[in-house]
Amino acid sequence: MAHERIWTAALVVIGDEILSGRTQDRNVAQIAAWLGVQGIRLAEVRVVADRTAAIVEAVNTLRARNDYLFTTGGIGPTHDDITVDAIAEALGTGVVHHPQAMAVLERYYESRGGLTEARARMARVPEGATLIDNRVSGAPGIRIGNIFVMAGVPHITAGMLDALTGTLEGGRPVVSKSIGCWVAESEVADLLRETEKRHDRATEGGVAIGSYPFFRDGRTGANFVVRSPDAAAVDACLADLTEALEAEGRVVAQGGI
Repeated sequence: MAHERIWTAALVVIGDEILSGRTQDRNVAQIAAWLGVQGIRLAEVRVVADRTAAIVEAVNTLRARNDYLFTTGGIGPTHDDITVDAIAEALGTGVVHHPQAMAVLERYYESRGGLTEARARMARVPEGATLIDNRVSGAPGIRIGNIFVMAGVPHITAGMLDALTGTLEGGRPVVSKSIGCWVAESEVADLLRETEKRHDRATEGGVAIGSYPFFRDGRTGANFVVRSPDAAAVDACLADLTEALEAEGRVVAQGGI
């Protein structure tokens, strides 16, 4: 049976502060979860410095091999916020002040000291872009082609994702369920591979088993996560995997350990 179309997205996290360790990124998890609900799989993530060449290379590489590309960071009012300029360079276009973004910022800053030249930088977009609504801090996100340019601050990113909900084409949302077992994953690697192969062949949307080992309380264990757009396939695969593990004398924890 032919597998259904899988929609993918990539994420470029932009910022020296991420690479230096001064700031811990939280956007990967929330964007991945949001994409999953939209029926889109986050296929790859790249973290790049605030350097134009690095951003251009990442944007052009990842937008070409995925349905969608998201970026976070570098769209603020300061001189080192270069994401807009870099994306415009990647696309071979100019940068303009978007009139709707200017109007939004003028209203937002009317009682906050007015729209300064620095603040007006947040209205700059690659020519031809549209806006992503931002109800949190005024400055909008940017959409151009299959690229979505978003804030680096997680709660602002969350608001932009909310504005995009239901607007992107995707497949069926991916369903995931877990089991756990006190076992070294190397001991069950063949079992996992054969179970995945058997169920992936029989399922229209495909089935994937992820293995996530851990060491806790002096013991080695692993959680096994089964994912598929087909909820029935997830349940069938989990039941088969549970039965196989128990047949080897393993104690299986539904929902994971």
